[in-house]
Amino acid sequence: MGGYTVIADLGASMLRLLRDNLTPDPVPRTDLIGIASPRDAGDLALSLFLFNVKENGEARRTGMQDRGSTLQYPPQSLDFYFLMTAHSNADRLTKSLDEHRILGRAMQVLYDNSVLRSPYLEGTLAESAETIRLSLVSMEGEELLKLWQFGDLPYKLSVVYRVGPVMLDSTRTKSVSRVVERQIVLEEKGGG
Repeated sequence: MGGYTVIADLGASMLRLLRDNLTPDPVPRTDLIGIASPRDAGDLALSLFLFNVKENGEARRTGMQDRGSTLQYPPQSLDFYFLMTAHSNADRLTKSLDEHRILGRAMQVLYDNSVLRSPYLEGTLAESAETIRLSLVSMEGEELLKLWQFGDLPYKLSVVYRVGPVMLDSTRTKSVSRVVERQIVLEEKGGG
């Protein structure tokens, strides 16, 4: 579970996983892997773009969390959807092959690390014992084309990953008082 920084912490965790496993081959430097829309990717070789966040009803918690003299409302369970796109500055004859190689390696890394865990967890995610799953979302070509709304930028092969659930802590609390004394009265039942 985590505070409001879980979204940034998740992005940083994904970057760390990809940077540690894609450099120096097929991506020569870690700074060429970043979080950006494909439109704003600049000189990135691999971009992750968070395009949607949904509540995860299956992982939703309803129980209050004991925090000593207060109870904290349950966290919100969220799934994050990332568009992953490879980019290459190579000439037109090798550009697609470079992008396919980068995307293939990135997909391999995410498959091999389908549960995001230490040492890749950053920030508040590193402090929690939550299980964060990475899964490829199967999308038809038309769906991806609809998702690809980046102005006049031509479509590039991209894949979508669902990452979650991630718990976002509530700030709401409820004061409680502890039972400090108990009185028990025993009554004899009448015989009959």
